[in-house]
Amino acid sequence: MFANYLIGLREGLEASLIVCILVAYLVKTERRDALKPVWLGIAVAVCVALAFGAGLEFGSQEMTFKAQEALGGSLSIVAVGLVTWMVFWMRRTARHLKTELHGKLDTALQMGTAALVVTAFLAVGREGLETSLFVWTAVHATSNGTTEPVVGALLGLATAVVLGWLFYRGALRINLAKFFTWTGGMLVVVAAGVLAYGVHDLQEADFIGGLNELAFDISSTIAPDGWLGTLLKGVFNFQPDPTVLQVVVWFVYLVPTLTLFFLPAGLLSRRAEAVRASSSR
Repeated sequence: MFANYLIGLREGLEASLIVCILVAYLVKTERRDALKPVWLGIAVAVCVALAFGAGLEFGSQEMTFKAQEALGGSLSIVAVGLVTWMVFWMRRTARHLKTELHGKLDTALQMGTAALVVTAFLAVGREGLETSLFVWTAVHATSNGTTEPVVGALLGLATAVVLGWLFYRGALRINLAKFFTWTGGMLVVVAAGVLAYGVHDLQEADFIGGLNELAFDISSTIAPDGWLGTLLKGVFNFQPDPTVLQVVVWFVYLVPTLTLFFLPAGLLSRRAEAVRASSSR
């Protein structure tokens, strides 16, 4: 439940902040007449995200076991790629998000109602599709037939909506750069587990080999259905008998990604500029 709560909170808060920025800007510039098309675009984005999630859930139920595993594994890898890109993008642009959205909104106001609908739809729709995909893959990786992961994701989204309303009302102020940095780091850890689980799905679908090559098996020490096994699986997607490939993929993704993520902002760009300068000499 905690891992999926974190996903719902993190992803939902990004969408909530975008909505707050769009609405607050229109109110402050006395363009309340433009609120209806903006809310329309937001509503369409939410409906598309829900339809996408429903399509994944109900569409996969009609497949054979191996087809389900292949779909789940492939989408897990895609979701991890999208979330990784998202956390790095948000860390880099969190401080300038308001200015960027204001510029897009100014352009849309000049173009008319349809442009406002499209701008709001695109701003919120991307977050909604990412949320649907990652929540679906994370829930399937941790559910074991229970409803707790779904409840956790819904509670995270509900919390994000409440926090967004408090931000809009001015009742809550936090350092968003630090918030997105630390929650982004935790989300990378969750993503590493989803990636390892996705690899296991592809192994069960016979897309890749190594299903019977276990790295270790501590099932007798940490029972998968015990409280510790359930806790570790829910938070880290841990399993007591992973394959060698799962362990390799987990480390290869997690270690460099966390290292790069927590490097001081701007360090990578300065190093890249130094390399280009030295190569041009």
